[in-house]
Order: sequence, then structure tokens, then C-alpha cells
Amino acid sequence: MSAPVLDPDLLKAFVAVAEHRSFTGAAATLNRTQSAVSVQIRRLEERLGTKLFQRTRAGVALTAAGDELLVYARRLLDLNAEAVDALSTRKRELVVRLGVMDDYGTIVIPPLLARFAESHPDIRVEIETGLTATMPARLGEAYDLVIAMHPEGRGDGELLRREQAVWAAAGSYPLGAHDTLPVALYPPGCLFRQWAAEALDAVGRPWRLAFVSRTLAAVEAIAAEGLAVTVVKSGTLPPRLRALTERDGLPPLPGADIRLHRARNLSRPAALLADHLQLGISEPASHILT
Repeated sequence: MSAPVLDPDLLKAFVAVAEHRSFTGAAATLNRTQSAVSVQIRRLEERLGTKLFQRTRAGVALTAAGDELLVYARRLLDLNAEAVDALSTRKRELVVRLGVMDDYGTIVIPPLLARFAESHPDIRVEIETGLTATMPARLGEAYDLVIAMHPEGRGDGELLRREQAVWAAAGSYPLGAHDTLPVALYPPGCLFRQWAAEALDAVGRPWRLAFVSRTLAAVEAIAAEGLAVTVVKSGTLPPRLRALTERDGLPPLPGADIRLHRARNLSRPAALLADHLQLGISEPASHILT
């Protein structure tokens, strides 16, 4: 005959009654009716084949068997809670949240993550791409790691690579010196948008904002169709576009720092990914993209 199984729910009811010395008090603690708690205690007594409580003037008291079970019941419930907490914590720690610029998130990061997954298949990386100006301030809350762009020589975090902002357009795009230049850019808050406006205004070049999108793919598509010029990083210049220079009548743009920001008290999986990205992005771009 197999030994009876001690259901954790029945043990919780038993411990509650034992601690309150009352079915009513236990019911209130467990958010159950008194009759439901009584049924649970009766079921537990039937499984064990012994009485666990006896009635007294003050309420209920443990029998000798009940007093002995109380020690085991508390240990079993504590062990159950410890196991659930350990597995839940492990599950949380195996997820790493990464914030990154759109171009790096679609061009630079994927091959690095593929290599990382080969050696760490149990770590899941959640990526959010977009404007990174406000991402570092949300480290620990929304992100474990952030790869952000900063003006050259400025910004916190670990310097991964220097990038040069460049004008880009379709290969056949006609650049008239006196035309109003249509520009495809990103929403307010993007450094490229700020730098493009400042550079064109500084040299008195007429221009208009012809297209705005948060995604590199949409901006690239507009530029590739010859509808506008845009600004990209030299290291992630889309193959459909060509870089423009001062010889094309466009003013120079500033350089940028790509920096890695880490949240405090990183989990081990996040620290492993941070080190992997730091090493990979610091290598020559040609090595990353092949």
C-alpha cells in the first residue's frame, strides 16, 4: 500500500488552524469559509488515519499526532516555497533585457546574439530598438543593458566604438546646389536629426523635412527611392545608399560614441551578455558583419 500524499493546500489549512487554535481564525487567514477549512482538515486526517485536533473550551488543540505533524508540515511548506522561489528567480535571471539603436539592433547585434546563443542557449535576450537618448535612465527598471549613441567624447558607460555620422542617398540622387534639400530623418530626440538641422542651417543650405520615421528600414527605403537624403552611421551604411561628402555640397557632420550602459547588480546572464557585446562591437565592423 502506497503512503498517503500530503497535499500542500491541506497542510496550509492544518498549520493555520494550529497557529490560530481556531477554525474561524484559520478561515479568515486563508480567505476561505470555516466549513471549507473543516473539510480540508477532515480530508487530511482521513489520509493520515489519525485525529489531529481535539475540541477544548478555548477552541481547538493539537493532539499528540497533530503536534508531531506540525513540525513536518512547516518544513514541507517552507521547502515548497523555497523551491518555487528558486526556480522563479532562476527564470527571471535567465532573461536579459537589451535596449539598442535601430540600426545596431538590425545589423550589428543579431550575428553577435547568434554566437552568444550557441554557448548560452538557456539565456533569453529581449531586445527593444529605438531612440536611446532616454534608455540609460531606465536601466534596472526596463533594461539590464543599453547600447546608446552619444556625442563624441561625451556620455557615461563603456566606449565600444567611434562612429562617423554621414549623409546618405540613392546612388543616382541628383544634388542641386540651390535646391531645397528633402531630408528623411528620425523623430525629435535623435542626435542625427539635431546634427543634420544644425549643419544645414550653419551653411545656409535650404532644406525641408520630407519624411520622419522611427525605423531605419523606412528611412532607408525613402532615401533608396531617391526621395530624400538621410543621415546614417558610416559603420552601418545601408548597401542601397552611398555616402555623400562635402564634394556633394553637404556640410560635415559630427562623430559619435557608441557606449554600453550596464544596470547595477547585474545578473550573471546579463553580465555574460554585456562582456560578449563589449568584445564583439569593439572589434572591426567588417568582422562583426561577416
